[in-house]
Amino acid sequence: MVVRVAEQSRLSGIARVVIATDHEGIAAASREHGVETIMTHADHSTGTDRLAEVATQLNLPDDEIVVNVQGDEPLIAPELIRAVADLLQAKPSAAIATACHPIIENDEVFNTNVVKVVLDRDGMAMYFSRSTIPHARDAFAQAPKSIPKDLPIYRHVGLYAYRASFLRRFPTLEAPAIERFEALEQLRALWHGYKIAVLVTEGAPAPGVDTPEDLARVRALFDRNAKSL
Repeated sequence: MVVRVAEQSRLSGIARVVIATDHEGIAAASREHGVETIMTHADHSTGTDRLAEVATQLNLPDDEIVVNVQGDEPLIAPELIRAVADLLQAKPSAAIATACHPIIENDEVFNTNVVKVVLDRDGMAMYFSRSTIPHARDAFAQAPKSIPKDLPIYRHVGLYAYRASFLRRFPTLEAPAIERFEALEQLRALWHGYKIAVLVTEGAPAPGVDTPEDLARVRALFDRNAKSL
């Protein structure tokens, strides 16, 4: 699965694809398929901390853009990877870029596993939360389970682009209470005053692999695609 993610990343046109892992089995599979691999420490508390180690190991220039694609996203669109990287390149005031899409399903509005983001007028993140933000006070009082028309509520997509200079600084930043309680590492950047540019996409990206059932579904999809070639 991780190799599939690397293959999708290569299709984005990004110059270099590296798998960062602390698992020797993943590293062996990656090398077998010709993907550059870096072994990292096993005690990182967040994925951003792991990337910070990689940026240091590779001695990346401060202005280098690094995109973090999760290893459980074998269906991620290469175009989305490229678009998030391009957004950060176009926003010199931002340290990070990410993506979101409008929520149209009522259940997702109140699901704490669905992370929401509120944007300012320039497309920068104001806050991320597992709660329902923005909260439509009057509309939810009248219809608690319905999304009111024109409510700007977005689901965050867990894809990030960083400047290497910020990655190296991230582990030195104090983790604020909002990060610990929400369990959202991007809040550390906002709390310290770093800007996060957000790409708004039309629809949701393909789902990742979180369960054995998800894995079976994705394998069947790849098998069908292979047979059609």
